[in-house]
Amino acid sequence: MRLVGDNVEMQVIPARQALSLAQEMGLDLVEISPNAEPPVVKVMDYKKFLYEQKKREKAMKAKATKVVVKEIRFGPNTDDHDYEFKKRNAEKFLKEGAKLKAFVFFKGRSIVFKDKGEILLLRLAQDLEEYGKVEQMPKLEGKRMTMFMAPKKTTK
Repeated sequence: MRLVGDNVEMQVIPARQALSLAQEMGLDLVEISPNAEPPVVKVMDYKKFLYEQKKREKAMKAKATKVVVKEIRFGPNTDDHDYEFKKRNAEKFLKEGAKLKAFVFFKGRSIVFKDKGEILLLRLAQDLEEYGKVEQMPKLEGKRMTMFMAPKKTTK
């Protein structure tokens, strides 16, 4: 085995000798790379190794960004005032960096106004063009026509 470690010179020695050397130092023998030829082992404190690994994973998890999806619901016959109000909210969501899911919900027989719903969502996409980009164009799924928008990256 190839033996490495902080207080050990790198050398190729038999497994028993490496294990006895680790025991003399009061440390553990940890296999780092089992597929290498010869396998690489390291003399270290295994509990400390696990602690450092958990600490690294926690730091990586903290750096990961969480995606927030905000929803805005329209009807096929949404009035201009309501549209403007919801558009301002959508603008605020995109500025905050959240993704936007805008959908038109068709109740009962209002499904005959599919084209009105699509026009409404495309108008919203056009109005919010400077704040975000369309990830998914309006698509009808059952009684809902859905469109996704993602915020544009702002350079600081």
